[in-house]
Amino acid sequence: MRRFAPLALFVAVAACSPEPDAPEPGTPAAAEPEVAVTGAWCRPTPEGRAMTACYASFNATTDDRLVSVISPRAARSEIHEVSTEGGVMRMSEMEGGLALPAGQAIALAAGGDHIMLIDVTVPLAQGDMVPLAFTFESGVQVALEAPVRAAPPEGGPAHAGHGA
Repeated sequence: MRRFAPLALFVAVAACSPEPDAPEPGTPAAAEPEVAVTGAWCRPTPEGRAMTACYASFNATTDDRLVSVISPRAARSEIHEVSTEGGVMRMSEMEGGLALPAGQAIALAAGGDHIMLIDVTVPLAQGDMVPLAFTFESGVQVALEAPVRAAPPEGGPAHAGHGA
């Protein structure tokens, strides 16, 4: 039960958030930002390691940015970018989060940019479900459960890295 405390707090805060002010009469209402999060999944925790990667696709109705991800299954999470320099693949935390241009699908995929779960509390095994809570710069918050799979979902990109 204790491992779900961070997610429960996230849900409670989201439920208590105040409603935005109504627009002035005669002023067109601005569209509320929305972000669809689809295809989320995580890799099993490698033997002897306390970290793993998760992936998802995002589509925002307005320009937005993924700024944080939390999970009760890990002490912390980072949004990582992958680059190759001199034939060496490197991972580093994205400064400022992941940009989401309006109407453009952006994917965190195996072998590329990803979410890194660090200090996983209990090893993740194929078939487990991992609670993930995404927070976007616009204030949009999305909570979901991602299945743990050994390989990308059918039709997804193949693995091309070292745990990414």
